[in-house]
Amino acid sequence: MTIHEPDALAKTTRINLLFDFYEPLLTEKQRTFLKYYFHDDYSLGEIAAESGISRQAVYEHVKRAEQVLEGYEAKLNLLAKHEALQQLAAGLERKVAELPIDPTYKQDLLKDIEQLTKTDSDGGDESWRHLRA
Repeated sequence: MTIHEPDALAKTTRINLLFDFYEPLLTEKQRTFLKYYFHDDYSLGEIAAESGISRQAVYEHVKRAEQVLEGYEAKLNLLAKHEALQQLAAGLERKVAELPIDPTYKQDLLKDIEQLTKTDSDGGDESWRHLRA
């Protein structure tokens, strides 16, 4: 990958996270180009050679796919919600660790927090069901 921006790593990380959330909503071509460019670290020229199109066309496909991901995030906020939940869980873990309670009960609470964050990153809601019951 040859991103020439000062915050290239932050951008790559963000695109990869957005890709994790919204991949099923992308076209096959968008998924392929983003995977090559951001996951596999292919250059635009390498992707162009692989795809049989110009480097400029690859660049435009990648930029458009980035815009699509950002558009989904602007509407759905899945990444923002995920990050907020992760911060909340980290705060809860710190607070539970400081509680003067039975170590077994404390461990159970920490496992519940871990399960919540695991479920959030998996996109499912199984752990939430046991809390509602």
